[in-house]
Amino acid sequence: MPALKLFDVAKTFTMHLRGGIRLPVVSGVTFDVEPGQCVVLTGPSGSGKSSILKMIYGSYRCDHGQIFLRYQTSFVDIAAAEPRHLLTLRRRAIGYVSQFLRAVPRVPALDVVADSLGPTRGKDNRTRAAELLRRLNIPERLWSLPPATFSGGEQQRVNIARSFLHDMPVLLLDEPTASLDARNRELVVDLITEKKRRGIAIVAVVHDEDVREAIADSLVDVTLFAKAA
Repeated sequence: MPALKLFDVAKTFTMHLRGGIRLPVVSGVTFDVEPGQCVVLTGPSGSGKSSILKMIYGSYRCDHGQIFLRYQTSFVDIAAAEPRHLLTLRRRAIGYVSQFLRAVPRVPALDVVADSLGPTRGKDNRTRAAELLRRLNIPERLWSLPPATFSGGEQQRVNIARSFLHDMPVLLLDEPTASLDARNRELVVDLITEKKRRGIAIVAVVHDEDVREAIADSLVDVTLFAKAA
């Protein structure tokens, strides 16, 4: 049984500051993701790959279609879910690594990662966060500093640690290795492989061909869903 099902999903942006011009993005997006499977979205820049991830996460609303997430004992349609329900799903069912780290200013990196597990078992959370930061080659001397002071690659690894610390049933990855060197890309590929072994369903956008070949079980060509203007 799939962990995630998209059926006939469409998205168009309306440019309100430009006279209501409508910019078509995708239409008819349909695919399933099984537990333990990584589906990689392919296509040129601007084809709608990141928009599809954001519709799955609920930060973009789709024009029509259904996005079914298997949650607990039933399926929830993310496309029709109320905002409060979406927040619950993000805390408990959908992990998301975006291209950019968004963290509260002045919060230490260790707490940025540990707090992703919630307020309970604080000491245990910090221990687990420290183990993952160490594995991702974030020096311990940086853990007490806010990630805004880090390099781009270090920020991205903190971003990865925050979303990989717990096992959400579905994990969305938007260019998780874009700013990483070869050594750290391999570390992230290993982490993704471990997630798949634990039955996590993954949807990823990855332009690096080596990374894509290492993690993908299935490819979805987004240009097939291109919406004509």
